[in-house]
Amino acid sequence: MAKSIVIVAGSFHKDLVGKMVDEARKTASENNLIVEEVSWVPGSMEVPLQLKRLLIRESIEGAVVLGIIEKGDTGHGLVMGQAVTKGIIDLQLASMKPIGYGIIGPGAKDKQIESRLVPYARKAVLAVSEMLSN
Repeated sequence: MAKSIVIVAGSFHKDLVGKMVDEARKTASENNLIVEEVSWVPGSMEVPLQLKRLLIRESIEGAVVLGIIEKGDTGHGLVMGQAVTKGIIDLQLASMKPIGYGIIGPGAKDKQIESRLVPYARKAVLAVSEMLSN
């Protein structure tokens, strides 16, 4: 039986993350997962809050997060990336629902991003699929 998931995507790089969302939808369909909703948030920092809002739904069995935290001129992205990742892990453990992590970075440089879009999205969905089958 198909399992329902949600995708939470950071819109700061919406054109690029949109490619990730397309791949995530395709991979979900190929793996008997129903994408119940795609929720766009301003950036990666807002992902944990939206995840929490969605994971409390009984119909949602897992989630995928997608986004990009690029390399900036300061350490802000690294600090933010660590905080966001910890928030996502904490939500996964509290909800007991798998969350596939498809956020590129922190510290991604422009030339590194394009080649990672599809693989990161695909691997995030496959991780959720595997965890839901265990």
